[in-house]
Parts: sequence; structure tokens; C-alpha cells
Amino acid sequence: MPQQNKPLHPNLSVPRDGWGRPLIVPEGGGKAKGHTRTTTFIDCIEDKSNLIDWKARNVLIGMTRRPDLADKARELDPEDAADKKRLNALVEQAEDAAGANEKSRKGTYLHDLSEYVDRGDPLPKTISEADLDDMAAYIMATSVLKVIAIEQFVVVPELGVGGTFDRLAFYDGPGPDGKPIAGNFITDTKTGNIKYGALKMASQLAVYSRGKLYDHTHFPAPDKDDKKAFAAWKKQEFTAEQAAQAYSPLPPVNQDWGIIVHLPAGEGVCNLYWVNLNIGWAMANLALEVRKARSTKGAMLPFVTQVTTD
Repeated sequence: MPQQNKPLHPNLSVPRDGWGRPLIVPEGGGKAKGHTRTTTFIDCIEDKSNLIDWKARNVLIGMTRRPDLADKARELDPEDAADKKRLNALVEQAEDAAGANEKSRKGTYLHDLSEYVDRGDPLPKTISEADLDDMAAYIMATSVLKVIAIEQFVVVPELGVGGTFDRLAFYDGPGPDGKPIAGNFITDTKTGNIKYGALKMASQLAVYSRGKLYDHTHFPAPDKDDKKAFAAWKKQEFTAEQAAQAYSPLPPVNQDWGIIVHLPAGEGVCNLYWVNLNIGWAMANLALEVRKARSTKGAMLPFVTQVTTD
């Protein structure tokens, strides 16, 4: 895997809480607060029925390939808290046995290879012919784009969201309507099926396009394994002046349109698609309202049979 010269991914270097949320010091200062990951934030607007069906099929296939998993599951109680965790682990093993995770691993690998290309580095000599075909297709399709930045972590304070975009790229040519368009665009490489994900992708890129660059190294955090030191760091207060040093604006970026680079693994083809960021931003704000609504209380009350008096 091409990892040797790859910089640490922002998603791995930004401090995180116990739920995996990036811990961000607010612009106005204060303690680091957990922010929702961009992809998690917009998940609530996505119809997951196809994903759920796909996962269920994989579990079934995995169980036929690993009968021992079914034997282990037979002894567990789905209502018991400890057994639930064991069952969840068996589900993951069944999915892996069905090959469900192979596409994800392959997609991550292609992302790594695309970074070699976009950094101008030579590809590893050990990659397969199929990978070379994929990269040749990627190079040809993205030749119209000039990469400005790779994997940058941004924060959108009004949404309480933090995440990493794939690329910021300059493009000058025909736009979605065929008329000339030029400027910097958020681009994202997808290696899986994009048939049902248009709204989510548009929302994801829209959020990134409205983000602010955030440099967490202004607030060095101890290793998370040192629980005492990490807990003390989370309680630390930072001044507004300190916080301001960590934030910087993105270069001018188009907030109307983004670009999806679709590179399906092993097919030797790559296509670009425009995504409407105005639609995406509307969906992001809808996601915000949905998340706020989830905390609404009083929707259901106990039924009483006696009149109460003040």
C-alpha cells in the first residue's frame, strides 16, 4: 500500500473525543468542543434503505461462507447488552467474509494513489496493471483540473461541523450549462457506486466550500492513550486570540458548483460530474433543522385517568 511518503491524513491527526468527533477550539476561544463529522452530519437526509438491504445481503452471504459465525450467534441473547456487542462483531466478520469491506479498502488504496499523482510523485512500482489502468483514466479525466490543495481540514462553525475535503482545484472551461466558468472548486473522488448519492455528495461539498481552514497544531494535544493528560487538555481554556490563530479563510472558491471525480475501482474509467452546491447547502441546513428537531421534548406523555387539581 502506498503509505510510506504520505502525510498523515487530517482525519487521523485532529484530536477526537470518545465518539470519534473532532475536538475543535471555537473561534471565540474556550475549551475544545466535539464537532460532528461532515459525512455524519448530512447522513440524516439520506435514504439508507438500499444500504441497509446491501448490508443484510452481505451478512447472509458471509454466514454461508463462515458457518462458524452462525454457530457463535446461536448462543447469544440479542437483548443482553454484552451479547449485543458480540453479535455486532459477528455481523462485521460476516460482512468481511462476504467481501463487503474489500471495495472500501480498494477505494482507500486508489485515493492514496491519486494523491501520488496530484502531488506529482511517481507511482509505486509494485502496483498492479489494473491499478495503472485506473490511474491512467484518473490522470486523463482530471487533466483539466489544476490541484491547489490536497486533503485540508475545515470547520463550519454555524453547523458545528468539521471535516476534510479531498481537493481544491482550479478549472477554466465549460460549466454545467456549457457556458465558460473559471475558478477554484471543491472536488471529491468517489470510487464506489454514485447512483443514489447525488444529494449527499452535493451537501458534503457545499459544506466544505463554506468552511474555514483549521490548524489544530496551535493546540497540541497529548496522546489519547495518556487518559489523564488528555482529559486535562480537554478542560484547558484557550483565549480568543489563541483561537484566531488557528483559523484562516479558504482561497476564493466557487460555492455554486463542485466537482465529483468518479473512479470506480478496477474499471479503468474515470468521469467528472458537476454537483449543485446551492441544492447541497439547502440540504445541509435541512440536516441542521432535523438534528435540532431530534432534541425536541414533550412529543409523548403518560396517559392519566384522574383529573388533577392545582
